[in-house]
Amino acid sequence: MKHVVILAHPKPTSFCAAIARTCVEHLRATDQEVVLRDLYAENFDPRLKAEELPTAFGVTPAADVIAERSMLSGAKSLVFVYPFWFNAPPAILKGYVDRVLGMGFGYASIGGRMESLMDGVSLTSFSTSGAPEHWVESTGALKALMTVFDQHVAKVCGLRVLDHVHFGDIVPNMTEEWGADTLQRVRDKLDGLFALAYV
Repeated sequence: MKHVVILAHPKPTSFCAAIARTCVEHLRATDQEVVLRDLYAENFDPRLKAEELPTAFGVTPAADVIAERSMLSGAKSLVFVYPFWFNAPPAILKGYVDRVLGMGFGYASIGGRMESLMDGVSLTSFSTSGAPEHWVESTGALKALMTVFDQHVAKVCGLRVLDHVHFGDIVPNMTEEWGADTLQRVRDKLDGLFALAYV
């Protein structure tokens, strides 16, 4: 199986980056094909350009989008890793979805109606916040995000949402033990979702 781990955090020393690395290392340890896309490190431009908007004549993706779509070709699993900013993904990840998973790749307009083009591909998300997990749950923040982002993107593109795991209390003074325990939860979740077999 080919997995693409998409990291959306500006700091390479962030805990999100540690989660992304853990995903890559753990999946590769089970002989899975894994590609890491660090959107900030790659200097991905999230701004959808006027010339990229769909028209009656179709859609013309920019060169960087064409390259990104080529890299995603054959992937059966997308893994988003990002922090909660105002209870939403960073703009760079939203822009990635807008530009890369848009018309012509994520979905098509056929006979006046939309048809998904990514059926058979799964979506797993790992998100973080400084707020406690119970606050994110009790306020409905995670449920609201999943409705307007995870589930909407999945429905339009045909993705199958496997899970969205949120880690709260991710703060600069968190203990090393808490960090290690959280990364183990990431490994355990991957094992459960993909029934990984070690080689």
